This record gives sequence, C-alpha cells and structure tokens, in this order.
Amino acid sequence: MGYLNLTKENIGSEHICCGFSDKKCSEGYELKKQWLTKEFDNGYVFHRLDERAKVFIEYGPAERAWVPVTAPGYMMIGCFWVSGKYKEKGHGKTLLHKVTETAKQQRKAGLVTVVGTKKFHFMSDTKWLLGQGFEICESISTGFSLISLDFKKTNKRPYFNESVKNGECPLKKGIVVFYSNRCPYSEFHVRESLAETARKRKLPLTVVKLETVEQAQSAPTPATIFSLYLDGRFVTTDISVCMDSRFDKIVGTK
Repeated sequence: MGYLNLTKENIGSEHICCGFSDKKCSEGYELKKQWLTKEFDNGYVFHRLDERAKVFIEYGPAERAWVPVTAPGYMMIGCFWVSGKYKEKGHGKTLLHKVTETAKQQRKAGLVTVVGTKKFHFMSDTKWLLGQGFEICESISTGFSLISLDFKKTNKRPYFNESVKNGECPLKKGIVVFYSNRCPYSEFHVRESLAETARKRKLPLTVVKLETVEQAQSAPTPATIFSLYLDGRFVTTDISVCMDSRFDKIVGTK
C-alpha cells in the first residue's frame, strides 16, 4: 500500500478520509476540502494512505497553524489518525517519519502539536507521541498539553498563546461552542444536532465559527476543530456531545 499527498489538482477526485461515508456531513466534507485547498497555499500538507481508509496526517508551518500557539520555525501537526484494521501495522510511524523528513528538509526546528494531557477525542494519541520522542512544552488547566519533537536543543520552545492560559471561556452563560471547518463533522453537528440538543434542554447556545487563522490563533481553546463550554467551563472536544443521546452523559462526567 502506498501513500499520496492531496493537492489542488487532485483534491476534487480524491477523498479526505474523514466523513466520506456520512451523508449527513456532506456539506462539512466539501467545506473541509475548501479549507484544505486554501491552506495548501500556506504550505499545508494532507498525506494519506492510498486506500479508502482513515489513515492520514496533516501538517504545515506553525506560523500559519489554526491553533493558539507560538512556535516559530516548527512544523505543526494537525489531525493524525490511524483507525480500524489499519492500526498496529506501522502506518503511524511511517506517516510521522514522512513529516519529520519534510521538516528537516525545510530546516525546521522540530515538530509540535496540541494534545490532551490525557487522551482527548479528535486529538492525537498523547502517550504514543511521547513514546516517539515528543516532550511536553507546556500544559494548561483545561487538560491540554503542547508537545514538541525538537531536532536540536533550544531555549525558545513552543508555548500556548495568552488567550488560552486562564482556561476560561469569555462567555459564561449556557453552551458555547468554538469550531472551524478543519473537520468535516463539525458543521452539521454544531448547526443541526447541537441546536436541537440545546433547544430540548432550554439551554442558551452561542456558536463561534473560526473562519480565519487570526481568529484561530487568538481563540480561548487550543482545540479549534471543536470545543464545547458550559457556563464558561470547558467540557469536551468530543463532537458526539452535540447529539441528544450523548450530551447528558458527556457533560455529566465533567
């Protein structure tokens, strides 16, 4: 099995792994493709297994990453996913090696990514990445960590931007969601599923869609794909919380 990079020339005919079998999220799927197409001009890369599978990695220059992190000279890893029957077959290491080689060719200082201090939904496997040589640069109270794989020792390690340091959402009433089109699932489940879930519970709902890199880099959450707050308190990165059948269980565990 081989791998391929998506480009402006082939993205119209190639799948992007997530959401290709979920018809409800077809709009979000196309919006993610549009987002990728724009980001290709900023050095962003979508590298995946050349199969109909969820085996891929996304990465690009940290200076243009859609996360509130300062990491000049680093390569930022976005989504990184190996699922189902493709696990434990070496794909994760192969994809990570691809990013490492690309970053070294571009003379980057290293790799950096945002993870859960403990594993968070829709985020990379923290324990696995630490096992590959990543180290924690910084952790914050909401349960996120910034980790890096440095190619050489430096005194200027990556750090979270001030917007996330206090761990609070500036809006304190009801449900508040921050999301972007970095994920094909977010548009439908925020606009449709969560709207209905909030309505049933008579909870105020505020939706903040991050539509520029500047907005993402100044967001109050490091998880700009999807983050849900309740009464100003961070709850989850798990998009399934939007669903009526999942909301109470997930919110009730926090």
